[in-house]
Amino acid sequence: MKTLFKTISLFVLLTNCTTEAQNTKEKQKNQITEFVSQNFYDSLSIATLSIVDNDIVYTPDWVNIDYPMGDVPEMTGVCSDVIIRAYRKMGIDLQKEIHEDILSNPSRYPNIDNPDHNIDHRRVPNLSRFFSEYGELLEVSNNSEDYKAGDIVYWRLGGITDHIGIVTHVKSENGTPLMVHNICCGQNLDDCLFDYDIYKHFRYKK
Repeated sequence: MKTLFKTISLFVLLTNCTTEAQNTKEKQKNQITEFVSQNFYDSLSIATLSIVDNDIVYTPDWVNIDYPMGDVPEMTGVCSDVIIRAYRKMGIDLQKEIHEDILSNPSRYPNIDNPDHNIDHRRVPNLSRFFSEYGELLEVSNNSEDYKAGDIVYWRLGGITDHIGIVTHVKSENGTPLMVHNICCGQNLDDCLFDYDIYKHFRYKK
């Protein structure tokens, strides 16, 4: 009898968890489909959500790509490629913008000895320098309301590893905006804004 009771209890628990997960996904889906863009950053959030793909393989290798508008193979990428691909949806080629800025302002990028349009724009510190110069450098806080759709968050994992993602208009049950990023397992929509140490917070519009 005890075994039967435990089995029934476990079944009810799993059913409730599954139902809750389904409800959460349905709410998030509604947030995506019912959202109406009011400005560039809202549109960037929508564009970012359009590139979510859990099947993208995390591939940090140097790759020879076209210029301008070059991209690594479609089903590969790293965190910085989320930013590049989202802005491409908005008609902004960060590969070209950053490469030209490196050539014009080499002192802004002290880590670069030989400019390389294949990789420079895919390095988080270079994105950070570009956004710091041409975008808005916003407050870093633990208040979720300070992070708006279309904002860019630069994390330092373990204080040393660079990571980057885009804030979306979709929110978790507790009101925290969900992020699109690629940390290992695809271009994912995750509730991870405060999972890592936030190093910088940007907003960029050309």
